[in-house]
Amino acid sequence: MNRAAAKHLIERYFRQLTEGCGNGDCTNEFCASCCDFQPLDNNSAAAKALELFKINAKLCNPHPSKKESSDNPHSDSSANDNTHLDSRMSRTDLCPTKEDFSDVHYLTETIVRRILSFCEENGDYSALIRIIGRVFSNTDALVKSFRKDELKTTENLDSFKPTDMDKREKRSEQALEKTGASSAAALPDEGHDEVFEPYEVTVDIDAVRRVYDRLLNIDQVEAALVNALIYLTPNMELDLEYLDVYETNPDYLNIFIIVLENSNLHSPEYLEVALPQFCKAMSKLPVTALARLSKLWSVYGLPHTRRMMETFQQLITFTVVSNEYDGENLVNDDEAVVAATQCLKVVFYASILGGDVDVEHNEDDEEDSESDELTLHELLGEERLYKKGPRVDPLEKELGVRPIDSIRPLIPFEDFINESVNEVVEMDKDFTFFKVNAETKFSFQSCPFILNVITKNQGLYYDNRIRMYSERRLTALYSMVQGQPPNPYLKLKVRRDHIIDDALVRLEMISMENPSDLRKQLFVEFEGEQGVDEGGVSKEFFQLVLEEIFNPDIGMFTYDDDTKLFWFNSSSLENEAQYTLVGLVLGLAIYNNCILDVHFPMVVYRKLMGKKGTFLDLSDSHAVLYQSLKELLEYTGNVEEDMMLTFQISHTDLFGNPVLYDLKEQGDQIPVTKENRQEFVDLYADYILNKSVERQFKAFKKGFLIVTNESPLKYLFRPEEVEMLICGSRKLDFEALEKTTEYDGGYSKDSQIIKDFWETIHSFGEEQKRLFLQFTTGTDRAPVGGLGKLKMIIAKNGSDTDRLPTSHTCFNALLLPEYSSKEKLKERLLKAITYAKGFGML
Repeated sequence: MNRAAAKHLIERYFRQLTEGCGNGDCTNEFCASCCDFQPLDNNSAAAKALELFKINAKLCNPHPSKKESSDNPHSDSSANDNTHLDSRMSRTDLCPTKEDFSDVHYLTETIVRRILSFCEENGDYSALIRIIGRVFSNTDALVKSFRKDELKTTENLDSFKPTDMDKREKRSEQALEKTGASSAAALPDEGHDEVFEPYEVTVDIDAVRRVYDRLLNIDQVEAALVNALIYLTPNMELDLEYLDVYETNPDYLNIFIIVLENSNLHSPEYLEVALPQFCKAMSKLPVTALARLSKLWSVYGLPHTRRMMETFQQLITFTVVSNEYDGENLVNDDEAVVAATQCLKVVFYASILGGDVDVEHNEDDEEDSESDELTLHELLGEERLYKKGPRVDPLEKELGVRPIDSIRPLIPFEDFINESVNEVVEMDKDFTFFKVNAETKFSFQSCPFILNVITKNQGLYYDNRIRMYSERRLTALYSMVQGQPPNPYLKLKVRRDHIIDDALVRLEMISMENPSDLRKQLFVEFEGEQGVDEGGVSKEFFQLVLEEIFNPDIGMFTYDDDTKLFWFNSSSLENEAQYTLVGLVLGLAIYNNCILDVHFPMVVYRKLMGKKGTFLDLSDSHAVLYQSLKELLEYTGNVEEDMMLTFQISHTDLFGNPVLYDLKEQGDQIPVTKENRQEFVDLYADYILNKSVERQFKAFKKGFLIVTNESPLKYLFRPEEVEMLICGSRKLDFEALEKTTEYDGGYSKDSQIIKDFWETIHSFGEEQKRLFLQFTTGTDRAPVGGLGKLKMIIAKNGSDTDRLPTSHTCFNALLLPEYSSKEKLKERLLKAITYAKGFGML
């Protein structure tokens, strides 16, 4: 069905809803002549007409009396006019005289100025209001408005002759009949370019902004714009969903560009009806159009991009707080919230493109070896849960940029998080939509920028747990077929004094023979010790492994006393399997929801997510070197004579011996000059962060990916969020910890010693609080979600004594004697947490 036929049907539905068929005995529930019909206003009738068109509802034939009244020439002329229904209705009140601007079919800045001058002279803005309503409610009129090419040919109002317009529209209609194209506006006019560069649009954006600045100062205009947008959006939705209008006319994007320049879209008048409908229409744009919008907005600058971000955020928040959601009425089913979130995604990528971006310096992805695991999942009907390979957002693919490529976005990532959505989203159901029903149900995990790390961690938790349960089912299937006892857990039996060797051998065997076992729930047993691993033993295992691996005496990692961070030792004599073990441990910690006391610079997590280290990454991994190279780049003197550097560098090996390395062939013969110093810095950073540790990091990454490669980790989380998953948050809220702490051995929250204890803790400085947390839990950071998520236990450990408090870090348990005074409590506790290394922590 072409566009003209579709419009004609919708017009018939509209007339049927507003005027009826004229038959007093009509039984059609969708006809105004039916005795049971409830009258509709024009706005509701227009929306209802679109619904009836979509479902192909019953249409009445006009009653003879009705038909006679519609056979007059004025009615035919109106029906054959090449405008939308709402535009045609708005013309009926206009006197077709030039003084009333009835010959204006679209707007330019010049026309608006002339109309404004006319209205100001007469002290009456009714003509302006009618024209605004007519143009802004008509897709064809808006597409043709504020065109750059019109500026060259249009100098005054007299050039807009109705006869010329009629000729152009007649040619368009004739072409439509021959080609079946979906929109007359798709035909190229004089000066129209059919091929667009990413940032090229035919709208004069500066003119649109100047026009809005003048119009929005007039009280009556706001209502006209709101009503026009309500009339406009159903037609846009029809055009995009059924007629593919953008494919034949890329200028259709002009409508969205013009409307979104309205700086009042966030006001209450728009939020209830107009803006939600507009977002629904915008969400139906093809990905190529959304990419053009994103690229265009990326060059707008911070104020304009932020205004659009805040507009969509305000609509989301307004809609969420105005409704109540539960397990039956999900926020995922709210069309306004979903559409606004999809529109916000366009701004999100515009913010990335408009900031500092590095689309190069990507790590080579590891090839995934094929196995029969997918077949087993297919047998169990779970193949859709475990699709191999990372998800790729269509808009991200079209733009060729990822969030990981962003060095510094135009708008901070945190500003795109909507806390209202995070409070109401049901992550268990959202996870199902994300993994299984992505084509039919919207999941907020497809727009992870709107979710905070706590909410995303819940999604990751469900993914991990379902994988664990699935592996148990596979194990049960194996045991039935092979007649062997089931083994539903990843069991590690290790000796305390040989923990690295035992863990390395066992995990290496599993990763080679059946890597899917690594996705089972971890169950650790220390040889010769009784106990059931309910999480505490696994946590102790992780702590002991990391403590030994990061021991400077082993030489796998180097430690920077200034930054307090570890880095890969390029001269390490350890084999690659040791580094693979470290990667496995980090992956298992995420998979088993365990916080580790690991201190890596951020570049490690960026490299794990697929980026290479660059000069900027040196700022936290090698701070002294970064400062030296930065001074070299900023030096204003004679670089070659004053610095006397070449493209040969030196560093020390494991034994303190100097090692020379040429950044370029015969680097010792190439001096560093003002012209090539940037190249020298880039090559130096590449060597330190990538080439010198390539062997070690590749093994480390391999271990990490063995566990996490099939999870949505890479899709949902940014590098800084991955660090938080592994290491926890540095924000400490001890008030929240006090509320969730449990007591044992005779203590309660009302015990005097407990009251003294919390008063003492709250009086500590930041460093002392971190020491206490390290002493009690094994790490100085809070888990994802804050200290309120940490289940700490304070147990009574005897009456008054001179003994120090002790702790079981694997259970987050503090054993506290009942000291006789608050002063003694503080002195004993400070001594314990300050000199804890080597005793006290079990």
